[in-house]
Amino acid sequence: MKWIVCRLLILLCVPCVAHAAAPNFLLIIADDCTYRDMEVYGGQAKTPHLNRLATEGMRFNRCFQAAPMCSPTRHCLYTGLYPVKSGAYPNHTMAHDWVKSIAHYLQAAGYRTHLSGKTHINPKSVFPFEYSDNGDNNPEPSAFVAVLKDCAQTKRPFIFIAASNEPHTPWNKGDPSQYPPASLKLPPVLVDSPDTREGFSNYLAEITYFDSQVGELAGLLDQSPHRNHTLIIVLSEQGNSFPFAKWTCYDAGLQSACIVRWPSKVKPGSVSDALVEYVDVVPTFLEAAGVPRPGILDGRSFLPVLTGTSKAHKTHVFGLQTTRGINNGSEHFGIRSARNARYLYIRNLTPETAFQNAATKDPTFKTWEKMAAAGDAHAQRLVHDYQHRPAEELYDCEADPWNRTNLIADNKLASVRDELRTKLDAWMKQQGDEGQATEMKALERMPKAVKRDGVPKQKKKKAKR
Repeated sequence: MKWIVCRLLILLCVPCVAHAAAPNFLLIIADDCTYRDMEVYGGQAKTPHLNRLATEGMRFNRCFQAAPMCSPTRHCLYTGLYPVKSGAYPNHTMAHDWVKSIAHYLQAAGYRTHLSGKTHINPKSVFPFEYSDNGDNNPEPSAFVAVLKDCAQTKRPFIFIAASNEPHTPWNKGDPSQYPPASLKLPPVLVDSPDTREGFSNYLAEITYFDSQVGELAGLLDQSPHRNHTLIIVLSEQGNSFPFAKWTCYDAGLQSACIVRWPSKVKPGSVSDALVEYVDVVPTFLEAAGVPRPGILDGRSFLPVLTGTSKAHKTHVFGLQTTRGINNGSEHFGIRSARNARYLYIRNLTPETAFQNAATKDPTFKTWEKMAAAGDAHAQRLVHDYQHRPAEELYDCEADPWNRTNLIADNKLASVRDELRTKLDAWMKQQGDEGQATEMKALERMPKAVKRDGVPKQKKKKAKR
């Protein structure tokens, strides 16, 4: 009888012990930031706070997202599902009603769940966070302070997602005087013009402004009793809104900064070359919290990489871009991609269609077109290549990090090309992605679909209160 009573007491105490040991999570995400432009990744934008976090934790060199646009990226990040499966694959999109997010999973485990700043996710029933912002689509530090104080008093674990709006255009924050336009080194995918340089200067200044947001939030955490029991992840989101980054499946569009600090768990100053994806963040958080991984999830936990028990994670990562329905986008131009540690394979579903988006309507791109018409060879190539894509592309990302030399016809790489084709086909089939047929259904996944060619504009459902 005494043994039975003791066993019951142990069982009753297990949830209390697990709850007390559950880590907190601080997830900070930028907006439209090419990771290579950050000082912490060798770029020109000063990032002293991210530099410090990297020395205190782990920097990932091969982190990728599944879509180079804000809305599908955030749906994927918060649900652990790839975009087509969740239904959130165009921009300004929405997930299927059956989808659950990290808010559901952690709330069930006793967590307080708060998202502060930019949202870009629908419907709210799939994302039942507490919400706040500072009125400028940016995180509210006072909301973080309130969560820190409340959870210290209640002994309740938390996840706080700080979703910045920086360095999304208009680039009007930060101090561009730190980045004199004439002194900047432009990436090879940009045409050298005065307006390009001015825009790049303003963009770099806003990355530094984002870094200050990271510093403020990390500082508030460090001043609280939660510091040593909180896992921080900082992500840079898709690439910037210059051509060849955002809205593309090139590395500049899909590859992301990922810096993780977790005192006593993640080795300070460590660097990982493991292939990880945004879709893996939810299962990583769940494993860290001791919450069982739902079978529906596409992602896999990379906790073993964080704790140093494994150096590898995935062999392939995948991406997609849906132009249908985006601002100033082509009527349809779908892109799919598969990448291993070195090579990137891209499939353009309708290569006969011109690729268009907000970048091609921007005044800076118009300057590039004028320079091309005047005979500038570099401008001619970039203007043409951005708008006109072949059916297939293959890049050696080590030798050609900006993905400018298409190796699809190189017979020496035929086995690489065929393997990546096969991997992409299998991923699309597993996701229910029918390629062009899926592209043409994109407006059905947008609460406010753009009216095009007789397609009726959808009415946004009123949220239940």
